[in-house]
Amino acid sequence: MVSMSQNDSINNAEIDLEKLESQVDELIRACTHLSNENKSLRARQESLVAERAALIEKTELARNRVEAMITRLKSMESTQ
Repeated sequence: MVSMSQNDSINNAEIDLEKLESQVDELIRACTHLSNENKSLRARQESLVAERAALIEKTELARNRVEAMITRLKSMESTQ
């Protein structure tokens, strides 16, 4: 036979266990969300790094073309 205080203790332990299970479930959901967000951010970073490299290359090509034009203009100036 279980006394009233033992019954209350068992009920309190069950309630505490349910709270703990709920908190663990919440942590699992948070970890899953953060993991997905992390993957997304890493993919975005990779994309931005590639885009930056392409822009740097285009800028360098444009700079070289402008410098070549300036050189041609200066040579045209000096021949006149």
